[in-house]
Amino acid sequence: MIIIKNNYYLYIENIKDLNIEELKNKKKISIILRNFKNNTISEIINYRKKCKSKKIKFYVANNAKIAKICNADGLYISSYNKKKYYVNVPKIGSAHNLKEINEKIFQDCKVMILSRLFKTVYQYKKGYLGVIKFNLLNKIINKKIIALGGINNQNLLKLNMVKSDGFALLSSIKKKPTISSRLF
Repeated sequence: MIIIKNNYYLYIENIKDLNIEELKNKKKISIILRNFKNNTISEIINYRKKCKSKKIKFYVANNAKIAKICNADGLYISSYNKKKYYVNVPKIGSAHNLKEINEKIFQDCKVMILSRLFKTVYQYKKGYLGVIKFNLLNKIINKKIIALGGINNQNLLKLNMVKSDGFALLSSIKKKPTISSRLF
């Protein structure tokens, strides 16, 4: 199975969630630390140094101060975050609809993580884009687009039909056996 995408984004809640030594193809991987409160600043800085030595990009979610302290590659701005950040670092934004996409453009995000691509098992989340809607949205957005949501072993090959610069994994990182071990 060959999936050719330019970038892979891995969401982690804790730096202990992902051993970067086990990753292959490190130059295409970016790690997004969503919950920095689970770790000390020194742990985050050390993890960032490991990422840098392995040529893995590292982003911190919703906190420009922490991103600057640990010398992160950029700032990840989640879909619920409406704040405008006036920092000179690359920004990645997450969006679920056109309103949120416009907010992320206003926040000066150079990369958009567009969610939910496929149907997920979570009952409380309604709706998903699917391949056709995702590709149509990608045509009207003048940014790099990353696919997120519902990516699992059953629909992995459908990623080849998605017109995106890459894809992101969230819950799959924590599962055993992980989808990430097949890809990375």
